[in-house]
Amino acid sequence: MGDMLVRLYELPEVGPVLERVGSAGVVVRRAMAPERGAVLEWVRAHFPAWVSEVEVAFARMPVSCFVAVTGRSVIGFACYDSICPNFFGPAGVQESHRGKGIGTALLLAALHAQKAQGYAYAIVGGIGPAEFYAKAVGATLIERSHPGIYDGLLTG
Repeated sequence: MGDMLVRLYELPEVGPVLERVGSAGVVVRRAMAPERGAVLEWVRAHFPAWVSEVEVAFARMPVSCFVAVTGRSVIGFACYDSICPNFFGPAGVQESHRGKGIGTALLLAALHAQKAQGYAYAIVGGIGPAEFYAKAVGATLIERSHPGIYDGLLTG
């Protein structure tokens, strides 16, 4: 799948979405450096292909990874500036917690952080759920963007 472009100057407000998931006991916030091990362990268990990019997000200051937590348990994450500057992703929500607005809250929190850094646009790289990004933030497909930055990526 290709990449999508998000106009950061037209983002929906993040506050109402954070309040909605918060009322269900979910906190979405920027991860802190001491949480690196716990977050990486969770990502390795649920989204192993994205561990390297999450490690990069934890190497940045401020950390460019947001987490969704309930109690002391991670249930989702969203990173930015981890594959290259101005890119959103990777992101994921634990399967049992999907459909509750947590992914949207993580997406908006990360995109608002990118906007605060001075970006006017963000790129969602190698998207899967295009409809989700289009509905949540008005993202549009970038023509001829497949396979993009991921072309020739080493795996293993």
